[in-house]
Amino acid sequence: MMNNLLEVNKVSKHFGEYKALNEVSIAVPKGSIFGLLGPNGAGKTTLIRIINQITMPDSGTVHLDGDFLSPMHIKDIGYLPEERGLYKSMKVGEQALYLAQLKGLSKTEANSRLKFWFDRLDIGDWWNKKIQELSKGMAQKIQFVVTVLHEPKLLIFDEPFSGFDPINANLIKDEILRLRDLGATVIFSTHRMESVEELCDDIALIHKSNKILDGKLVDVKRAYKINTFEVGLRSENHDVLKQDIAEKFSVSNAHFKTLENELKLNIKLDQDENPNALLNYLTSKATVSHFVELIPSVNDIFIQTVKNN
Repeated sequence: MMNNLLEVNKVSKHFGEYKALNEVSIAVPKGSIFGLLGPNGAGKTTLIRIINQITMPDSGTVHLDGDFLSPMHIKDIGYLPEERGLYKSMKVGEQALYLAQLKGLSKTEANSRLKFWFDRLDIGDWWNKKIQELSKGMAQKIQFVVTVLHEPKLLIFDEPFSGFDPINANLIKDEILRLRDLGATVIFSTHRMESVEELCDDIALIHKSNKILDGKLVDVKRAYKINTFEVGLRSENHDVLKQDIAEKFSVSNAHFKTLENELKLNIKLDQDENPNALLNYLTSKATVSHFVELIPSVNDIFIQTVKNN
């Protein structure tokens, strides 16, 4: 248990007749980035609100760092909600200081940490601006700073990249990875799968109030692997070559971008067949310009698992 910072055990939640969570359990390892995935309306935000003690579960338990979750843990959690809430007419600096002090920092400590972050994210000249003068992306940065400022054990980001252009999204992504390397544990909730590939160590997939998949990202991908290789071949006669290969292997047309006019195929191997043997066979037939094992993306796994359920 001590290797997990957060353990949610068989948590259920109803709102009237509607069941928002049905006996959901997750375990978030210390010092990891945990992806809480699912379509909109799956129950992710309800679970996050329970971890933040904004709402209480009907049944089940939550432990943080070995103890039953209680009001004293509020200071150990930093939460960036999807619906951002900053006071529009307050000045950025004043607001950040106020929020930092709510999290238990002294004014002096809050000031020096804010200075560090404002310099780091290159937003120092926003201190006296009002929130309403900022773009959505700028307000996002302020909210991110306020979330991480008190250096909590657990950081929860709900759709942290919505509202960011690609450059700022990358900047925030790098900061999240840096905070993890400094020892923070991160829950990252999203229905966008691209960032999951780059960020997450472990994932859980929630669909229609139930957890339908979880585990280390690398193990989940291994379980969904299809033993198929995407190949690009240069040869004089594509049709003859394809026919030859199809006599020995299971082939289908592949679609990927290359600079030359190659024969592009997906070749599926049986479980006991060796990729080296395939590569040797192909090199005896043509010039191999592209040879990649097709590893399912989180997006593919997500779609397939939701369909199967």
